[in-house]
Amino acid sequence: MRAFPNTDERINKPDGVILLALAAALFCLPSASRSQEQQQPGVFSDKQLRQAVELRDLALSSADAFRHVASLTMEVGPRLAGTSGDKAAVAWALATMHELGLQNVRAEDVTVSHWERGTIEVGITMPYPQPLAATALGGSIGTPTDGIEAPIIRVADLDELSATPDNEVAGKIVFFDRRMQASKDGDDYTETVKARRDGPAKAAAKGAIAVIIRSVGTSSARLPHTGRTRYDDAIRQIPAAAISNPDADMLAMQLAGGEAVTVKMNMSARYLEDERSANVIGEIRGASRPDEIVILAAHLDSWDLGTGAIDDAAGIGIVLETAAQIIRSGRKPARTIRILLAADEEFGLSGAKAYADRHMAELHSHVVGMEADFGDGKVWRISTLFPDDRLEIATAIHAPLESLGIELGDNKTGSGADISEFKKLGMPVISLGQDGTDYFDYHHTASDTLDKVNPENLRQVVAAFVTATWLAASGDVDFGFREPEEETEE
Repeated sequence: MRAFPNTDERINKPDGVILLALAAALFCLPSASRSQEQQQPGVFSDKQLRQAVELRDLALSSADAFRHVASLTMEVGPRLAGTSGDKAAVAWALATMHELGLQNVRAEDVTVSHWERGTIEVGITMPYPQPLAATALGGSIGTPTDGIEAPIIRVADLDELSATPDNEVAGKIVFFDRRMQASKDGDDYTETVKARRDGPAKAAAKGAIAVIIRSVGTSSARLPHTGRTRYDDAIRQIPAAAISNPDADMLAMQLAGGEAVTVKMNMSARYLEDERSANVIGEIRGASRPDEIVILAAHLDSWDLGTGAIDDAAGIGIVLETAAQIIRSGRKPARTIRILLAADEEFGLSGAKAYADRHMAELHSHVVGMEADFGDGKVWRISTLFPDDRLEIATAIHAPLESLGIELGDNKTGSGADISEFKKLGMPVISLGQDGTDYFDYHHTASDTLDKVNPENLRQVVAAFVTATWLAASGDVDFGFREPEEETEE
């Protein structure tokens, strides 16, 4: 990491210069910020709000999350769970946390799956032969050595598959053809991804011999989008692949012509023995309430097609630089700020589950959680998952964020995969929603590389995170605890 100097040399200036910068930031605050501080009496003190605003403004001018992103993506690269890249990422995270001055830095063991993508060839063989740009879905089995060739049937989604008679599916390759729509909050991903996640198992239950899906992404580039699928142990497993959006268009066009279309697939994907990985944790210990924890999470692993820059090296950079900004300021939070760089988010949340198991005795010490896992887009909305009688806290946290162009959202956030286990058990959550308009152009594809990351965007994100983190950690505001969520099928 030392090969990457700060993109803004102000980070490395002496403490006296930093203090001058803090003072300047304070005296130059716009009147709107001062009025915001006065709008929430009884939630945060004037001092806490003033300190949060100072940290916010300093981050806007000096935060350098990009150097962490650059370091991780170049020095380590892709970090698929169970691979040598995954192990290198754990070593990188430990070294980086020590360099930044975090305390109690450690690696906590996690057992992870080790799946190998292997090789793949997919192509239309009739009526108009064409190769298709394809990649295996994460966790897919391979085909027989000679491949699979069969007629293909198109369905839009799981509902259409369910309505299709079994005899029309049996012996065929099922093509799921739902196109994802881009949006600021990426909301359509939740619906579109169902075919990737559950399609192979549902199709196999109807007698299909393989599945192809239109990539769950918004790019028109000829690059397929991977991601995990999951099988049902009671149903025969079948191979599953994604094809790029342009190739899905061509396949759909051939099917619309009315002639029978056949496709051949040859894949060597397979599982290997489980491996050991780790959650990497570092802390800023609280000065007066050290047993109370504000947790900031991001995931250390990535898919293997690109270098995992937006997913989730950007998130790693955001949470590490949030901690670094607080450490450099010399301020001591009342509560402990814990940074969790979680293992194996992409392949089943092994790290999140291991963290919850290991720290269950601390559940109610986790006063609030936050996560960064949506690329480099600027924060545009703060949403929460608080007890209903604590919503004034959300309003108070939002006040110093408003000048960053951030609106106040609802109290229904569902984000935070790496803190999801404690979230389900009632831990309050703050979600700083980032602009994901182009996130799914690159997500889980070979285009997920460092050139997609905007350093200036990251400064605004860090400014938002450091503001919310400081307010949560600097005092004794009681966030409460929600009732545990009812278990529902994903």
